[in-house]
Amino acid sequence: MVAIDGQRFAIEDRHYTAAKLLAFAGLPATGYDLTRVRKHGEAETSRDEEVNVDGDVFVSVNRQDMVA
Repeated sequence: MVAIDGQRFAIEDRHYTAAKLLAFAGLPATGYDLTRVRKHGEAETSRDEEVNVDGDVFVSVNRQDMVA
């Protein structure tokens, strides 16, 4: 089980790419990052690398709206 942007998805706990997890949430990998929200407010952002999923909570980050 994993949560992305408040939606729960019943998937196996294993390694997924950030792009695959974004696809579960119906989002394109282009222009988005995936941020894991850990206990105590810690955050870890992934773009292309594999992510180990173990009942985690994620939020998507739209890079297109970021200001340089």
